[in-house]
Amino acid sequence: MSHDHDNYQSTLSTRYASAPMRQLFSDRRRIEIWRELWIALAKCERDLGLPISAEQIAELERHAGEIDFEAAARHEKELRHDVMAHIHAYGDLCPKARGIIHLGATSCFVTDNADLIVFREGLRLVRRQLVSLIAKLARFAREQRALPTLGFTHFQPAQATTVGKRACLWIQDLLHDLEDLDHAERHIRFRGVKGATGTQASFLELLGGDHAKVRELDRRVTAAMGFERTFAVTGQTYPRQMDFRVGQALSSVAQSAHKFATDLRLLAHRRELEEPLEEKQIGSSAMPWKRNPMRSERICALSRFVISLLDNNAHTAANQWLERTLDDSANRRLAMSEMFLATDALLNLYLNVASGLVVNPEVVRRNLVEELPFLASEHLMMEAVKAGGDRQAVHEALRVHAREAARIIKVEGGRNTLRERLTADPAFAAVSSKFEELLDPRRYVGRAPEQVDEFLAEEVEPVLARHTALLGAEGVVHL
Repeated sequence: MSHDHDNYQSTLSTRYASAPMRQLFSDRRRIEIWRELWIALAKCERDLGLPISAEQIAELERHAGEIDFEAAARHEKELRHDVMAHIHAYGDLCPKARGIIHLGATSCFVTDNADLIVFREGLRLVRRQLVSLIAKLARFAREQRALPTLGFTHFQPAQATTVGKRACLWIQDLLHDLEDLDHAERHIRFRGVKGATGTQASFLELLGGDHAKVRELDRRVTAAMGFERTFAVTGQTYPRQMDFRVGQALSSVAQSAHKFATDLRLLAHRRELEEPLEEKQIGSSAMPWKRNPMRSERICALSRFVISLLDNNAHTAANQWLERTLDDSANRRLAMSEMFLATDALLNLYLNVASGLVVNPEVVRRNLVEELPFLASEHLMMEAVKAGGDRQAVHEALRVHAREAARIIKVEGGRNTLRERLTADPAFAAVSSKFEELLDPRRYVGRAPEQVDEFLAEEVEPVLARHTALLGAEGVVHL
């Protein structure tokens, strides 16, 4: 990653995002696509009878990869128009084709269509990360399918679950994100060849008033750029709600990642689960013993950033005046690119953490066992009643002992003594010898292990089977 220490640079470029996503949103890739669009337009116009020669097309293709950004900058300084600057820079390289570059088109022919191509490619990069992430978490869920752990509601002790079942909650969010991602990509349409206000007037004039040829030009350029459909009608731009829908899919991914990372941070505090730790990683400059969940915290930070940008997309869509207004341009350059780069970055971190999740099973067991007598109280009561006890007397004994045990924990800072108290109480004499069996954590996880098996077999494996070619993405933490 390049650094210019005298100028501001986004940390998404210098620190967080992966090379493929950075390259996709680079100036070079953008201008490469512009030139691909100009070549496709010229070819299709020639095929439909416009006086464009094969020699001109060949010249455009021959110089397509020669992008002189300094020459374009000199032109833009004079022309104050980025698209025209690159038309002139391309024309300097292609003197024979200069006069037919961008023929009949408006700037949004390249800017908007290029954005749609980039968004589609960006979603595909995100999909690869998502599928690989689902596979990693599925492996973890399978390994931990039956390890009992304390469940929480309101972050208060609740019924037991298993570590693997909890992981399935994370996976399910990602499966839904994958569906949203697929939906967003399927609904990206090409802006196509529409002209200055979307009426195709310039192309109708070029093609001698032949409406069928104008429609065919639109269809051919669309197909040449790998799209099946265009927006049926546009103003100068494609509808900016498209940006919102793409951003929605990215925001959903960020929400799922934030949930996972928050859960992991809470569990790291309890010393039950931890993210991987580098051998020489420092948790604190002042406290050498610290093992902070740095990667999970960074996932939350980047996720929050992505989620916040969706609001910007909504306002941009709402504020498009009539056939177009330019107050979308500067903020779209920031918002859309950074949504993709930040989503890529947080998924890169998520992949890294999911590949090395650390489970401390003895701590998981100890934390559950500490609360288990409280959680099992109803079950213990029923067993005592079945053994001949009076239900009301057993209930009262449980209530009194539970309150005293809780007082010792909270007021005196002691451990949970509920089990010992019940063992010594005559109301539980008939079942006290069975307490070891009755307080086995595995009795209290319900169908959690079976739910893991069923979920992985019925929901996850079919998805992974459909996307086998996408598996293999890894997360690398550079800094």
